[in-house]
Amino acid sequence: MALILPAGYDPVLTIRETQEAIKFIRDLFQKEFGRQMNLERVSAPLFVEKSSGLNDNLSGIERPVRFDIKDIQREDIEVVQSLAKWKRMALAKYGYKPGEGLYTNMNAIRRDEDLDNLHSSYVDQWDWEKVISKDQRTKETLRDAVRTIFKVIKHLEHGVWYKYPQAVNKLADDIFFITSEELLQKYPDKTPKEREDLIAKEYGCVFIEEIGSRLSNGKPHDGRAPDYDDWSLNGDILFWFEPLKCALEISSMGIRVDEEALERQLELANCQNRKSFDYHKKLLNGELPYTIGGGIGQSRLCMLLLKRAHVGEVQASIWPKEMIETCADHKIYLL
Repeated sequence: MALILPAGYDPVLTIRETQEAIKFIRDLFQKEFGRQMNLERVSAPLFVEKSSGLNDNLSGIERPVRFDIKDIQREDIEVVQSLAKWKRMALAKYGYKPGEGLYTNMNAIRRDEDLDNLHSSYVDQWDWEKVISKDQRTKETLRDAVRTIFKVIKHLEHGVWYKYPQAVNKLADDIFFITSEELLQKYPDKTPKEREDLIAKEYGCVFIEEIGSRLSNGKPHDGRAPDYDDWSLNGDILFWFEPLKCALEISSMGIRVDEEALERQLELANCQNRKSFDYHKKLLNGELPYTIGGGIGQSRLCMLLLKRAHVGEVQASIWPKEMIETCADHKIYLL
């Protein structure tokens, strides 16, 4: 995705007003989200030991930021790429019961990200995880959680409209569900990104299900690590984003792997060596709870609700000098 410069773009709010709006959106969302989903806020690590197996390798090609700590010998430390595994361990350690869960602020560094309107080297999201029973590992459980998240975002839209009526973005009134295979059959001659844009534009908001496994064309819709989401019970929430004329992913989420799904997906991904990690041993031994969870982009949500053309308008990160200057020439002021 090359840098997009919308014609006639107007940020409406000043930089200081934008900072105020960012705080308003984040405070309101996490309060309402925690209440609706029965989640408690907890503290989470910025980095973990590589040998723990707790870090997320995302699609498998991203390089984590790695360093050493003077007082911890013979151990590589990695900045987290997501907290998918750590959250499940925390639920077990802290004694959460079915129906209870946690959320936290997750910050990460994506050193291999291609920087553009939607992608930054700095990641800020709400990571959440909730305990469920084994018989709740169903598509309906997943869809119920998706609908709740959508409802909270719509509640937030009304809150932003009340406080910043001149700046708020009008969102779709409902969310549409479709599997990645159904989406492929609907647009067989399009790339995954083109399919996402088309379906998001048609429905306004969509949840694309079952991401990770190969489709009938021999390719997965998108990459997913084999050891957190169950590829048959996961998906992404996308909104149509008119300023950039594209789908905007707000959340990736899913019901997490059980013992059988982990075995199957590690084999498919040729990652059986991960069974030696402490996390994977605990999961295969039935020592971890069954859970559902995901991440919700904080800056992406601010972009969506305030109709901002660049993620750098709602987060402080590092950008190429040329991008900063070009954006400023088009009233896109990066923090």
